Amino acid sequence: MNSKILVPNVDECQESLLEKYIKDISFGNKDSLSDLYNVTKTSVYGFALSILKDLHEAEDVFQEVYIKIYENASFYQANGKPLAWILTITKNLALMRLRKKRNHMDLAELNEILADNKGVNDTETQMLISTVFEYISDEERNILILHSVSGFKHREIAKMLGIPLSTVLSKYNRAIKKIKKRMGEDIYEKA
Repeated sequence: MNSKILVPNVDECQESLLEKYIKDISFGNKDSLSDLYNVTKTSVYGFALSILKDLHEAEDVFQEVYIKIYENASFYQANGKPLAWILTITKNLALMRLRKKRNHMDLAELNEILADNKGVNDTETQMLISTVFEYISDEERNILILHSVSGFKHREIAKMLGIPLSTVLSKYNRAIKKIKKRMGEDIYEKA
């Protein structure tokens, strides 16, 4: 996603007014927060909605923006671009919400895949899988299932689990080695 913020044309007088509101908010003036809200609400809500494409999510971010402004007004550096600062807060909150939503959905899908062994119909295969899984960690098991059973690419798994690609690759390879070692031990024990 392009993170460039396009700030609507705002005249110098309005910029000065917004900066004054932010300065007053930093001193705890709630009336200035109300005034700032009235002047910027359309831009903030529209920008949040353009990123999130969901009315309810945009409304939540919209409210969070003004809380963040109130909490962080004292950190604002007056540089003649207060609306850009406000829209940057909006963008950051919206992107965090998208990341959380994506991670939450991915983890829910992962749990569904792990709970549902429809891809393995054979009872003997299911027993083998459950025995083998005792020798690898949960994270290794998740990566192995996502790649081998569900067909996800390692990059997709890294993004889904929020871990580096190199970690996914090393855990996948480690799981395969553990399984091969365990299966080799079982073969030698039976012989």
